[in-house]
Amino acid sequence: MNKKANTLLFILGATVFNMLITILCFFALLMLYAKTVMPFIPEDNRAWGFPIIFLAAIALAFLIYRFVLKVFLKKVDVERYFDPIFGKRK
Repeated sequence: MNKKANTLLFILGATVFNMLITILCFFALLMLYAKTVMPFIPEDNRAWGFPIIFLAAIALAFLIYRFVLKVFLKKVDVERYFDPIFGKRK
């Protein structure tokens, strides 16, 4: 495969990976919230936890994605296999 195809497949794979990590983080945090905090909160206020869980899942997934990407970039020679997404400045 050429560099452009490698770049496209990497972007698609990284996007799917990021979405899966976000979904897994959301459900893990939701289960943690349901088991630990939710029983102690009145029923009227339990819904406030869901937006917080959603934002926390996005932040946690971002941190995990950055860590995995950093490890990937250390192991793979990016300039050899991937084409730059944006052209070089003249």
